[in-house]
Amino acid sequence: MNEGNTDEFDVLVLRKGTHGIPIEQYAAALRERLTDRTVRLARTPAQERELIDDAEFVTGMLLSDDVLEAATNLEVFACAYAGTGHLPLDQLEERGVAVTNASGVHGPNIGEHVLGAILRFTRRFHVGQRQQDRREWRHYQAHELQGSTVTIVGLGAIGQAITERLEPFGVDTIGVRYTPEKGGPTDEVIGFDGDAFHEALARTDYLVLACPLTETTRGLVGREELLTIDPEAVLVNIARGPVVDTDALLEALRGNQIRGASLDVTDPEPLPEDHPLWNFGNVQITPHNAGHTPKYYDRLADIVAENVERFDAGDGADLRNQVL
Repeated sequence: MNEGNTDEFDVLVLRKGTHGIPIEQYAAALRERLTDRTVRLARTPAQERELIDDAEFVTGMLLSDDVLEAATNLEVFACAYAGTGHLPLDQLEERGVAVTNASGVHGPNIGEHVLGAILRFTRRFHVGQRQQDRREWRHYQAHELQGSTVTIVGLGAIGQAITERLEPFGVDTIGVRYTPEKGGPTDEVIGFDGDAFHEALARTDYLVLACPLTETTRGLVGREELLTIDPEAVLVNIARGPVVDTDALLEALRGNQIRGASLDVTDPEPLPEDHPLWNFGNVQITPHNAGHTPKYYDRLADIVAENVERFDAGDGADLRNQVL
């Protein structure tokens, strides 16, 4: 297909990919699901500006100001990320454009990432690896996950996926969410009220952060929280770096106030080469990698293709994952 022509089409895919996976794979996944519709891929900035002029349904990672300015007929923007804070939401709302996100795409892979991090610290595989590197055969003490309490901050699609994967391990779970009255899949559900949160921290063995970065969650885990949590507890952050006060975390690590931390996100990010967090043997750092999965575009295409069909059927006000 010549991506530069101006033939009519049903869905426009913008050019930015993610996780190093070519955006062509996303367009192909949409075509497999929408066999009776035309999916166009804009591969250059000029093509984005040209093709979006006639587009009603557009999907992509980003929506720059110049591309949005050229969008005279846009009705739906299907964001290919779970987060939409980077989008010009005020302008889209003024134009009456519906916005959806990719919530749920990351559930399985991030759930597995968190489970792996917890098991790593439970069985202390990092200690075994260090001894293997030294060819040192020496027993070391480990922990047991069964009977532990895992507190999960954020019970969206990712928090739910984490909870599901913990079920076979015989743990007690506490969920933290803005609206605890909604309940959730965890054994207990609490809100962000300071007293309730600290009471939960006092009996937490593994604290998993899976929440968006908001005014409420920025600095949620600071000095007071790290003093409250049990010294044998482990922090796992797959949310956003600023949910944790980095200076307070460093103080806790240096003072043995916490057993360890698994950080897929940091503040600052990327983590500078000379940052002290790199030097702790009980800190696992991954480069914001928990979101990577070879199934990303397939899961995203399932959501977006369903919404294309709803939109074409006149159900534009009832789109899956609609945030605006």
